[in-house]
Amino acid sequence: MIQTKLNLKSPETPVNPIFANHETFHPRFGWLKKGFDAAKKNSGVFLQDDAPVRLGVGKNMVRAIRYWCSAFKVLDKNNLPTTFGEKLLGNNGWDSYLENPASLWLLHWNLLKPTCEAAAWYYIFNVFRDPDFTKEDILAGLQDYIRSFDKKIADSSFIKDVNCILRMYAAQDFLKDNAPIEDSIDCPFTELGLIRHFGKNYQFKIGAKANLPASVIVATCLEYASWANKDSNTITIRRLLYDEGSPGTVFKLTESILCTAIETVAKEFNGILFENTAGLIQLSLPENPEVLAVEILDKYYSM
Repeated sequence: MIQTKLNLKSPETPVNPIFANHETFHPRFGWLKKGFDAAKKNSGVFLQDDAPVRLGVGKNMVRAIRYWCSAFKVLDKNNLPTTFGEKLLGNNGWDSYLENPASLWLLHWNLLKPTCEAAAWYYIFNVFRDPDFTKEDILAGLQDYIRSFDKKIADSSFIKDVNCILRMYAAQDFLKDNAPIEDSIDCPFTELGLIRHFGKNYQFKIGAKANLPASVIVATCLEYASWANKDSNTITIRRLLYDEGSPGTVFKLTESILCTAIETVAKEFNGILFENTAGLIQLSLPENPEVLAVEILDKYYSM
């Protein structure tokens, strides 16, 4: 089998201070595939006057599709397909029409991994650690977070991002507030069940997720280790679970769920080994963890 890398090596900057580039639209069903296919035929499609006709959406939605395709890293800055985009959404891709919830988890991971072009998303899933929160809690935290970038951002941008995130990940009852009918269309990412909604309160679902496969957990662990721990052939479970940008924080996992996933996949791939030295549990890495990550996903999607 030809070994393919996904250009996983991370730049030094984990996140760009970009806010509210989504035109207030969360990603809708079919948008990523539609944008990917259109850009593959013509990388300038998003800037053409007839882009709304070609994509079958409004003018603002064209800009939103372009942003989300870039943010999820299925298209690059020149609107050309990335290796990941081809692997996932290409004609012979893993899951061209995103019918498998595992693909939504991979997209969620790719949205947040370096360099993340959705700063509010990065903050909420990687920096903000309170399991229970309100919209006001997130807004206050974002205002503190952005100070580290020495960049002034309008409060309205924070509000747009937070509203978009909550619509994207927490199921909403839009119609009760007489909102436009199009806003009642659920985002596919609510299927991940990462955020629960209780009135004005929200809660991260920490632990097992029924539609998050062990293969995705382990592949992202290997990918994370390939840039976060590239000077060592081992990485601790604690780092995979708690470090900023790790699969544990991005997917809101517990140690038992993470370890069980690694043990399950390790039965099929010899390059994955657990080490327990003086009570310190570590994952022993192969020489090229990013290559093994792709092999794991290739096998998962071929089943």
